[in-house]
Order: sequence, then structure tokens, then C-alpha cells
Amino acid sequence: MSRSQAWRRSLESFVLPFGAILAGLVLFGVFCALVGTNPFGVYASIWKSAFGSTSTFQNTLIRAAPLMLSALCTALPARLGLVIIGNEGALVVGGVAAVSVGLAMGMAFPPFLVQVGMAIAGMVAGGIWIGAAGWLRHYRAVNETISSLLLNYVAIALLNHLVGGPMRDPSSLNKPSTYPLSEINMLTSIPGTRVHWGLVYGLIACIIAYFLMQRTTFGFAARTAGGNIRAAKIAGLPVGKLTVAICFLAGSCAGLAGMVEVAAVQGAANESLNVGYGYGGILVAFAARHNPLAAIFMSLLVGGILASGGILQRAHGLPDSTVLIFQGLVFLVVLFSDSLYGRFDFFKEKPVVVQPPSPPPSPGQEPVVLG
Repeated sequence: MSRSQAWRRSLESFVLPFGAILAGLVLFGVFCALVGTNPFGVYASIWKSAFGSTSTFQNTLIRAAPLMLSALCTALPARLGLVIIGNEGALVVGGVAAVSVGLAMGMAFPPFLVQVGMAIAGMVAGGIWIGAAGWLRHYRAVNETISSLLLNYVAIALLNHLVGGPMRDPSSLNKPSTYPLSEINMLTSIPGTRVHWGLVYGLIACIIAYFLMQRTTFGFAARTAGGNIRAAKIAGLPVGKLTVAICFLAGSCAGLAGMVEVAAVQGAANESLNVGYGYGGILVAFAARHNPLAAIFMSLLVGGILASGGILQRAHGLPDSTVLIFQGLVFLVVLFSDSLYGRFDFFKEKPVVVQPPSPPPSPGQEPVVLG
């Protein structure tokens, strides 16, 4: 690929998602106008509540942390051509597993070891959850989109059963919950801010995922299998192991997001784990074109949208769930924008026309000299 073609493709990968987000913004404005609200006032409120001050931007960063990790649950399998949407389920089981280990270790171990144990437990639980969908896809030809979606409901049902039964804290009356984690075992905030260390986990995970998929033989093998699975098998690549391994890594990222939620925000496992960060991560992954680095910036955008739900309700009388309509519109437009790749001449490299050389004169034929 020439440098010019690479530049045009990179520009296309930026312009189309950005244009899709702008189109979603316009459609959301139309929706606001139809319900009798000034769209420009709504836009101003969203900006103010998401990025208007240091305090509001920190709220956005807190919401962006689990979105980064959850987005990887969809972005990594996409390199294999898989559409995994079980982010919410992996996040939930990761949070439950992290709380279980945190409560079991309690005060008998140093806080750092407890946090490491919770992180490992969340990652393993989430990895097994999504790895199961990958195993079913390769070895039993079960559609991974449907299986991972159904696993979400299984995880949520499991959460409700555990927090309402075996793991319930008797003192949690109105909102069933597990016993709370010890304050000393909770993730602390980054010094000088209200943002917890889960944001750093998300940034590191996205950077590692990018280099793993773009700069290693493992990532090259995954991209090869995703481009042509038959050719990958002919080349001797272990497609089955690749599928399960990448799905496990993807699920482990979402499981880590669950651990971050219970260890830094909730302090226990309850229905707040099922708040929608998993589904938001799907939007982030598609808007970022499954690029882990681009997912960082898209997480900030979606995190800002989620942070604006309260102010839309107070200032404009809109339901708190209005932000979900905004997310849905953006998601639909982003999906539609995928059909536009390769359709604009500006992003195509103009072919170089090479004139064929003139044929040599036939034997015995003198060249004609004009003049």
C-alpha cells in the first residue's frame, strides 16, 4: 500500500465516524424539537455537564473508564470477524467474582493483594464468559452474536439471584446487595482528583490491546484469520485456539470493568452493576472502528453523554433515559456509515495510467520519418 493510499484510508476512517456522530447529533436535535425542547439549549447543557468544568470533566472520566474496558470486549473479537455483544454479561459476572474474592480475602491480606486478587477474579470470570461464546462459535457453529447476547440475560439473572439470596447483606433492605467491601480494599482516587485508578486501567488496557493486535505475530495471525479463515487454516494457523484466546482476552477486559465498578464506585455488587456500561461499550467499539486507541476518545464522548442525563432532566424536563435515545441514534448512524466506506472518490487513490510502449517495426519495414 502506498503512502498516499494509507493516508486516504486513515482520513476516511476518521471522517466517516465523525460525520456519523454529527448526523446522530442532528437527529437528536430533531427529536428534541419534536418534544418541544430547544435543541441548542440541550446541546449546551450536554457540553456544560460533560466538559464545561474540571469537576464535570472528572465525572465524564469516571464514566469513561468502564467504557474503555467494555469496548475492548467487542473490538478485539472484531479483528477475527466476530460480532460479540456480551459486554454487559461479562462485566456483571466480573463484578460478582471480584466481590466474592474481595470478601473472602477480607482483612487477612494487604489491600494491594486484595485488589490484585479481585482484578484477577474479575478478568478470569469475564474471560470464561465470553470465551464460551467463542468456543461455541468455532466448535459448534453457534452464532456468537446471539449466544453472547443471551449470555447477558443469564449473567443478569445470576446477579439478581446471588444478591437477593446467598450473597445478600441482610441490612440492604430497599436495594438488595452483597456485603460491602472493606474501605481499605477499595480502589482509591488519583491524587488531586475524584477520578479513580480504573481510568488508568482502561488506558493501559487500550494501549496494550493496540500493540498486541498491530505489532505482534499473535495480532497478525488474528487479523489473517479474520480476513480469510480458509486461507488461515491452509496456512496452518490454529484458528480455534485463536478464537477462544481472543474472546477470553476480550471478556477479561469487560470483567475488569466490573471489578472497577464494584471496587471503586459501588463498593458492593448490586443491580447498579447492570447500569448499561456494557452496551455503551458496544457503541464505543463500533464508533472507534474497533481501534483500541480510538476507543479512548470515543469513551470520553459517550461518557460525557451519560454524565449529562441528570441535567437534561432538571433543566429541560426530559427523562433521564433521553441520553439512551441519543446513544441509540448515534449507534444507528454509525452502523449505516459502515456501508459508505469505499464509496467516495476522494478517499480512493487515483490510478496511474501507464502508456504501453509502441510496438517495434516489422522485419523489412522501414520506419516512416515525417518531414
